[in-house]
Amino acid sequence: MLKQRTLKRVVRASGIGLHSGQKVMINFVPHTVDSGIVFRRIDLDPIVDLPADAMLIQEAFMCSNLIQDNTKVGTIEHVMSAIAALGIDNLIIEVSASEVPIMDGSAGPFIYLLMQGELVEQEAPKKFIRILKPVEALIDDKTAKFTPHAGFQLNFTIDFNHPAFAKEYQSATIDFSTETFVYEVSDARTFGFMKDLDFLKANNLALGASLDNAIGLDENGVVNEEGLRYNDEFVRHKILDAVGDLYLLGYQIIAKFDACKSGHALNNQLLRNVKSDPSSYEIVTFDDLHKCPIPYVAVS
Repeated sequence: MLKQRTLKRVVRASGIGLHSGQKVMINFVPHTVDSGIVFRRIDLDPIVDLPADAMLIQEAFMCSNLIQDNTKVGTIEHVMSAIAALGIDNLIIEVSASEVPIMDGSAGPFIYLLMQGELVEQEAPKKFIRILKPVEALIDDKTAKFTPHAGFQLNFTIDFNHPAFAKEYQSATIDFSTETFVYEVSDARTFGFMKDLDFLKANNLALGASLDNAIGLDENGVVNEEGLRYNDEFVRHKILDAVGDLYLLGYQIIAKFDACKSGHALNNQLLRNVKSDPSSYEIVTFDDLHKCPIPYVAVS
């Protein structure tokens, strides 16, 4: 039986919130079977829990934000993608502010931290959502779509008319597994245009942004001295974001995901469209772990 997973021990770290600019403590805490992923605001009295639920995404401009009863935890997509990649089902994520720390702008540091907590299996079957028929979301010329597929494949296309965005590197496809995510996606960083920075900061956004946690772009190209980590780092980061956004459905998805110019808001609308049509999906488990179409890192 393919079993649910959590961590063996608590892992603690700290960083800066990308939009708030605040120092944030983050703790990864083991959680019980069938409890899911829960964000916990430990800076509040009383402490507030927010489940990682697509229906709680109320703001999706530049990042995915959970909001419930006026309590918020923002910029959750990178840590959610790391959790999805490692096949973690149950976890409490304690944060000391309204935003998850940005770390280096990728999911790589979260993968490292979670592995320090040591993955352990729990005595319950791991659940998946298998898409049974096409489901689509559209906003203007942006699209996001699920179709049935024996695995989890992500196909993403971006469209930026900018010297840094070579046309041959604006589309990418991955067949999702722990290995492909870690080696081909996890280190892809978020990016932004230097010309937009003053506007964002005037609106209390990107207050913690720097070239240490994002790829900066001016009118000529990449500003960061070290350049890009991948030739197609921009579209790979969009795939990274999508993996985290889509895990908010509550379980890993068995489907093909096709996206063109999609972002957090459209990704979330796609999940809402799935949930609004129960005939579009089924919950499945695997008695034989070798029959699971999504390969995860082994738990010793």
